[in-house]
Order: sequence, then structure tokens, then C-alpha cells
Amino acid sequence: MTGFFSGTSILSFLGCLALGVLYAWLLYRGNKNLDKKLQYGLTALRIIVVTTIAWLIFAPLIKTLNYTLDKPVIIIGQDNSLSVAQVKAAGFDQKLYEQNLKNLQDKLADKYEVKTLHFGDRVADGFDFKNQGKLTDAAAFFQKVRDEYTNRNVGAIILATDGIFNHGGNPLYSINQINAPVYTIALGDSIPKRDALISNVNYNNIVYLDDDFTIEVQVQAFQSDGETTALTVSQNGAKIEQQNIAVKGSSFVKTVPVKIHAGKIGVQKYNVQLGVLPNEITTRNNVQTFYVEVIDGRQKVLLAAAAPHPDLSVLKEAISLNKHYEAKLALADDLNATDPSKFDLIVLYQLPDVQNLSTAFLKKLTGLKKPIWYILGGQSNVNAFNQIQNQVNLSSANGSVQEVYADFANGFTSFNLSEEDKKQFSAFDPLLSPFGRLTVNAGATPVFNQRIGKVSTQQPLLFFANENGTKTGYLMGEGLWRWKLSEAENESNKSVLNDLISKTVQYLSVKDDKRRFKVFTSKSAYDENETIQFNGTLYNDSYQPVNEAEVKLQVKNEAGKVFNYIFSKTENRYQLDAGTMPAGNYSYLANTELGGKKFTAAGSFYVNALIAEYQQTTANHQLLNNISKQSNGKLFMPENLLIIADEIAKNENIKTISYEDRKYDELINMKWLFGLVLILLGTEWFLRKRNGEL
Repeated sequence: MTGFFSGTSILSFLGCLALGVLYAWLLYRGNKNLDKKLQYGLTALRIIVVTTIAWLIFAPLIKTLNYTLDKPVIIIGQDNSLSVAQVKAAGFDQKLYEQNLKNLQDKLADKYEVKTLHFGDRVADGFDFKNQGKLTDAAAFFQKVRDEYTNRNVGAIILATDGIFNHGGNPLYSINQINAPVYTIALGDSIPKRDALISNVNYNNIVYLDDDFTIEVQVQAFQSDGETTALTVSQNGAKIEQQNIAVKGSSFVKTVPVKIHAGKIGVQKYNVQLGVLPNEITTRNNVQTFYVEVIDGRQKVLLAAAAPHPDLSVLKEAISLNKHYEAKLALADDLNATDPSKFDLIVLYQLPDVQNLSTAFLKKLTGLKKPIWYILGGQSNVNAFNQIQNQVNLSSANGSVQEVYADFANGFTSFNLSEEDKKQFSAFDPLLSPFGRLTVNAGATPVFNQRIGKVSTQQPLLFFANENGTKTGYLMGEGLWRWKLSEAENESNKSVLNDLISKTVQYLSVKDDKRRFKVFTSKSAYDENETIQFNGTLYNDSYQPVNEAEVKLQVKNEAGKVFNYIFSKTENRYQLDAGTMPAGNYSYLANTELGGKKFTAAGSFYVNALIAEYQQTTANHQLLNNISKQSNGKLFMPENLLIIADEIAKNENIKTISYEDRKYDELINMKWLFGLVLILLGTEWFLRKRNGEL
């Protein structure tokens, strides 16, 4: 640290000194009473005091310089993944390698600041030679270096790895952002070994019941030319497919499609296994297990009518085009024998009817909270219709009908219709709507409004409402078959009518989740190195989220073992981090109690096994060499790793950096100067007083 005056402060000091000398000379020049030595001493005191006071008034700045030495940081990153332990070069001594790496750390620590890290599927401090990482993410290692040492003097990075990186980005894209040489230590064996493996399986996590879905199995084989192996696919332990695969070439790759039928609801466990060849380096990569959730996505739709009508054929055809929907038509006598509770959506086509043939069926709907789509027409009993629902009233109806066209209602967003679709509907032939004065509740959401002739009205033609918490739809006119004919005349490539009916059915049949207690995982499928996250919500009678009650959770694995947890409380919800779990299928059951009522919530999830570290058995030393060259470093074999210390010492770019920190302070802030002035003045006063001077 060095302190000195700023540029003009020397002249200021000389001026203050001259003022002090002048003041002392005027005070003591003609004094005959004091001893000469004492007079000279008092003169000196007065010079110092006046000079100091004058100097404080001018308040010069004091500049302080601090010099900080920043030694180079040498970062050693050690690969702790399974692949490093799986394949070792001939003559490799693991214990010697570990000792040499620690000796390298000690050797560098004499001159540099050394930081050690290990990485696999995560990055952590220190060395770890257990090699348990299920993935290798070198990009995360370089990211940690950037995050923690951005403003530090990073001299070099030493990277001990086999070059097999199967997670994150390519480390070649990361090294340019660090601006330090990377010295690589090439672990593993770069000579291909005899091995047959399943390198990847492409599949959908969720499929629908009774669908056929295809998985794609990528098979690889090395140094196995002329061999034949068998690919077997099993579902829940039962073999469902087997194919023989002939290996051709020393480096063989083939993608095998396998079609599977989803015939059972729930999470299905599938094993894909490749037959073992003689003298394979490892068989851990010959099998993969994955899980697929089969759900029954089919929604059952009841088309209820008193008599046949061409509109019913249009509706049934459009609904049936979606394989996840099943439409059933019930007419007349069949209608009264039908149980509406077994359906997800009920379409009342011109019901109630004028002949009252559906009375018994309509009574079954009382109290049954099912979404209903009302379609009115010339055979509708308008008075009875007004009584069975409370969203629409059609008064002054006399049994006559009028032609109405469709005009798209601005602001509708429940599902999308393109501008071209809207134009087509406006050009379609009119529907026949019961004549009367239409009154609709304010909460209704119109899709189309009625246009009578060329006059656009605000009366809705197709609209949605919510009746006692249940979705309802209304089409105030019959004649969908006319729209079908209009499409045929226009020779459209796609049916906008089918699309409209399908979207309407989907919108009405989608169930709102009104459960008061919900517990769910953040996702349905996890990898075995991911933590399992649960979220929970509990609602009171007013459907407001609360979290006063304790929520317990039981998780059960495939073997039937139960793990118990208790949720943590957040602001007004529940949360649980259950940590990582072994690969397998799990079910869970949560329970709590509120207001004397017990609530439960159940679900399932599955954990996929990670075998990425077994899917590549040949070290990638070429990539390590590219990393070193691109960063002006060098590649070393494990037996020569101690030489890295000498290479770093010879690198002139790796040196200690001195940082200068300048600081300016006003002299008046130095309190000790005030103390000095008081002491000097006091001393002068005492000596003058003692010798009879005023």
C-alpha cells in the first residue's frame, strides 16, 4: 500500500507552510522575555500548528494504492462416471493413477491455487474415484468453472476423462468461453472391443387403449461380423416379439421397428433384450427396460333422438372419425331402455320431442351431472325444453321454423377456427330454427350468431353455457346435412363441419377437475438420477386452498415395499421432495383430513433405468485431443500425468496477476490530525503560560 498527495497538493502545502512561518515570525520576532531555545521551540510549534490548520482548510486529497496479487487458479476436473470404471486400457493401474493425480495436485499447490472437482451426472467439489455417475456431462463442468471463476485468474484446466460425453452439450463449444488451456488426461481404451448392444429405444410414454404403437430399437455391434443375435421384446415378463438379427461389418448399426398392441390399461413394463455374443466386453448394455402408460382415452357419446334424421348420421360420422370417441345412436323405444350415466356426453337431438316419446329417458337425466348438447329443430317441444334447463328460454313459439345462417361471433376462444373456416360456415345453406323470442343467460359463450337473410343479429346459433357446474351446448337449428352438402359442392379438401362437431364434442366432454384433494408428481416418468417431486392441494368447502392439515404419503414399489413421507407446507399448498428412487414402477396414496372428512388421492409414476454409460465402450481420445489443441493445451496419457505440472510451469501465459486498487480520501477525515493540533496548541500554551506569556 502506498500513500501520497495528488498533483496540486505540494504547492498547497508549501503555501500553508509559508503562512505558518509568517504567522510564527510575527508572533515571536520581538519577544525579549523567552529563552532563545524556548523561543525557537515555540516558533516551531506555531509553524506546525498553523501549517496544519491551513492545510486542513484546503482539504487536499490523499491517494492510496493497494496492490493485490492473484495467483493462477489451476482447476482439475476428474471424470467420476461409470464408463471410466467399465473399460480400462491394458496395463492401467487405478491406484497408481489416483495417487499420481493427488501428487499432481500437491505439486501444483506450491505455486498455484488448485481447485479439484469431479463430474458425472452432477458436478461436485473434490476427487471421487467411485465412478458411480450414470451420465457424463462435461458441459456442466465447464459451466461451473465459468460461473465460479469468471473474474478469477484461471491459469489452466486439467481434465481427466475418457471422452465419452452423453449428456449436455459438446464441451468443444464450452472451452472458448473460458480462455485457458485445457490439459487432458486420456482415460479408457480407444481400441473398439467386441460388443453387441441396444443403443437406443424410441417410444411414446403414453398410448391409448387398443391402439397399435411402434417402438424403434437401435441395435449396434462391434467386432462381431458374421454373428447372429436375437432381439426379444417382453411385456410384463411375457415375450411378445422376437427377431433374429445378422451382424454385418465390424461396426454394425440397425434400427428395428417393433409394433405393439396396447391391450391393457395402466403402466406397462417392457423389456428389450439382445442375445449375448461370446466374449462381449459387457452385457449390461444388452437390455433396456422402459414403461408405457396405456390410458382409456375413449369418450362415449350418446346420440338421443325420438326418430331418425339425416343430421344424426352427420353427427355420428364426425364423432367416429376420432378414434378416441365412441358414438352410440338411441332412438324411440331403445332410448327409454338406455342408461345415460354410462356416457360421457349426451346429445339431445330435438328432445324433448313434440310427441313426448322421450319422457322416461329425460327423467333419468334429472340430477345426473353429465354434459349435454341440445340441438333444436322443427320436432322440438319448446315448452318442455324451456323447463328441463335454465340457460335458454324460447318464448312465443308457435311451432313454425325460420331459416338462419351462421355468423362467427367475435371473441370466441374456446377452440380455434381459421379465417377460411369462418368464411365457409357463413356461405353454408341455412339451418331451420324454431321461431320465437330467444333469451339466453349472460354467461353464455357464442360460437356462431344467427343471420336472418342479410341481417346479422346478436342472437346465438351455436353456443356454450355452464349449468350448475356442468358444461352444456346449444345448437338452435336443424339441418347439419345441408352443411354437409354445401361442403360437397365446394369440393373442400377437409371437412370443416366434421372439425366443428369434433371440437364441440371434445370441449363439452372434457371433465373439469373439481376434486378437493389433489396430489400429483411433477411428471409421470423420471430418470433414476432425478429427484421425485410431489405437489398437493387441499380445498375447503368454499374451494379455497388451505394447508392447515397434515398430509401423509405412501409410495409402493413393484415388490410391494412401502415408503412413508409427510408433505411440507408452502404458502397455501403442499410439496414433497422424495429424492431419487431405483428404476421401476411405483404407485402412491396420499391421505389427509379436513373438517372431519377424510380425503385420499392416488396415482402412479415410473423411474427409467439409465444405461447411457454402458452404451459406449470405446474411449474418444480424438475429442480430447481436439479440446487440448483448440485451447492451446496438450493431451497426456495417465502414466505421464505428472509432467503436466512442468508444462504449466513453462507456460509464460500462466502467471500471477497484480491488481491495483486506487482510493482517494479527504485529509479532513483523518481525525488524528485534530488530536495532533490540540496537543501542539496545548503544549505551546502551557510553555508560554509557565514563562509568563499571555
